[in-house]
Amino acid sequence: MGFKKGRKRLKNFVKRFTKYLCRWQLSSPILALCIIYLPFSPTVKTIIANIIGACILYPVDRLIFKSPIYSPLWEIQEEIKCVDCGQTAKGFRLVKTKNYDKTEDKNAEFRCERCSKIKLEELKEKGVKI
Repeated sequence: MGFKKGRKRLKNFVKRFTKYLCRWQLSSPILALCIIYLPFSPTVKTIIANIIGACILYPVDRLIFKSPIYSPLWEIQEEIKCVDCGQTAKGFRLVKTKNYDKTEDKNAEFRCERCSKIKLEELKEKGVKI
C-alpha cells in the first residue's frame, strides 16, 4: 500500500471513529433520563434505556458503518481463464463496493490482473465508486 493510500485510509478511519465517539456520547442523555425518571429498579431502567437508545441510534450506526472503509471487496482465485483475454493466471473479480454489488452473481467473471485493471477503469467511468 502506498503512503498516500495508507494516509487516506487512516484519515477515513479517524473520521469514522470520531463520528462513532460522538454517537456514543448521545447514549448518555438517554441513559440519564431513564435512570432519573423511570420508576423501576436500576437494572430494569438500564435495560429500557439500552432498548430506547438502540431504537434511536440504530440509523446513526448504519450511516457510520456502511461507508466502504473495508471496500472494495475482491474475490481472487488461482489458475482461472480470463474472460477477456483467455490467459490462464490468477483471477480477480470485484465483488462489492459502495454502489456495486455482485455478491449474488451466479456467473462470476474472473480476469487476469491486466484485464482486471482495465475493467476497473471502465467501472470507474460508469460511476462505480471504488
